[in-house]
Amino acid sequence: MAILSVFSLVSLMSVFCGLLAFVSKRKHLLNTLLSLEFIMLSIFWFMSSLIVNLGGDCYFLLFFLTLAACEGALGLALLVSIVRSHGNDNFSSLSVLQC
Repeated sequence: MAILSVFSLVSLMSVFCGLLAFVSKRKHLLNTLLSLEFIMLSIFWFMSSLIVNLGGDCYFLLFFLTLAACEGALGLALLVSIVRSHGNDNFSSLSVLQC
């Protein structure tokens, strides 16, 4: 029982570390996408430890993991599109008026 609470505590700390990285590192789009994926992985880890502790089914976890993979693919497609049109992924070089 104590091991599961340690897993939950570590996963919650990872979520907060991912949120801190998402808020503080806003120079490149790739950094923000990686921190979002880290947050999703930490939430998946937290939910899986809770569902295993409660003895539930893993169907919701598979659905969540599928949505996280789709979010990652969409982020990479956006990154490729921005790099092709602007030449880099710096937020300082992007302009809303240039779209």
